[in-house]
Amino acid sequence: MTPDRLRARYWIETAFPLEDAAETMAGEQSTGTFTRVYGETDELRERHAARVEQMVEKESASSPSLPGAGKPKNGPAVYRRAEVTLSWPLANMGVSLPNVLATVAGNLFELQPFSGLRLLDITFPAAFLDRYRGPQFGVAGTRRLCGVEGRPLIGTIIKPSVGLSAEATGELVACLAEGGIDFIKDDELQANGPHCPFTERLEAVMRAINKHADKTGKKVMYAANITGELDEMLERQARVRALGGTCAMVSLNSVGLPALHALRNVSEVAIHGHRNGWGIYSRSPAIGMSYVAYQKFWRLAGVDHMHVNGLKNKFCESDESVMESARECLTPMFAIAGRGCEIMPVFSSGQSAKQAPDTFRALGSADLIFACGGGIMAHPDGVGAGVRSLRQAWEAALTGAPLEEYARTRPELRLALEKFAGR
Repeated sequence: MTPDRLRARYWIETAFPLEDAAETMAGEQSTGTFTRVYGETDELRERHAARVEQMVEKESASSPSLPGAGKPKNGPAVYRRAEVTLSWPLANMGVSLPNVLATVAGNLFELQPFSGLRLLDITFPAAFLDRYRGPQFGVAGTRRLCGVEGRPLIGTIIKPSVGLSAEATGELVACLAEGGIDFIKDDELQANGPHCPFTERLEAVMRAINKHADKTGKKVMYAANITGELDEMLERQARVRALGGTCAMVSLNSVGLPALHALRNVSEVAIHGHRNGWGIYSRSPAIGMSYVAYQKFWRLAGVDHMHVNGLKNKFCESDESVMESARECLTPMFAIAGRGCEIMPVFSSGQSAKQAPDTFRALGSADLIFACGGGIMAHPDGVGAGVRSLRQAWEAALTGAPLEEYARTRPELRLALEKFAGR
């Protein structure tokens, strides 16, 4: 593979010859348009045209997966499917994540010859590490900030998502800290509304966290939702740091790659990436992009953690997809020591003590944040008992002890398993 070429792999479906469809993709996203134009010389095409590197034909279908696709004028339409790999010279778009995104995931999805098109993976040249710094803390740095080794970080989301005052949020955080929580995050819906302004909420929460840290030596990581306009995010990040905070949360799809890159360049705290809105890209298997491709952009731009959903979640994502996503977060993007851009996967969405053993078996690693909202807040004996039930569930998972047996002498875990038995 030429080191200065960008590569992307796609799943496609088309009623046209596969070779013609692949060449249409390559032309549309590099030197071509619907017809040859003046100035599009053979020499220019040799330097700048995208190449079809590989094509592997898959099964066919008798009907299109998406509406609006064209088909040949003669004969019945058969919708052929394939995996296609394209490559581009880096000279086309430069070392620029926004322009890479426009290249590999731009007008392709609207091309009439395709009744299905999905970006499956992307391979970045190492030159991107000259401009993009990747995660500042990642797995090891997050563990260091939280003082947690050898087990997952036990986390939660402030619930109710919205409606609590700043003072009530601080009181809840104090209870969670006392219960032994490692990580707390704002819900993505809670940003800077008039009922709970960001500054007031941050001050109330950090008072509780700093007080607990002064007493115990353990500082809980709080991912304050700083999502907003770029100037607001930069100011809020600085305020988090000034009050002794160690993390800030950003809704990735809301702020975009350039804003995250700018934040990473000045941030002194870990960046917690929330993927809300991800279903736009993932819900249909016939269009959009895989999480494998999606998360690579954000890792390069500088996130330290990213959500991956959770096993037996409340959304529509399969367990197989969740675990593939989590493994990808821990897989190096580059074969350069210390520059692989590995990040901490965050499990959430309907998680409780029940999923701990299966999560550990499937991932084969304790490098994760296990974030439970209702799984902690709805515990019959309160939030402290909810936190302890999670710690106990992961003790069982890491030692290989059967969960039900481990719960016999641990009332917090036993009550959690009874409470969430129907999930």
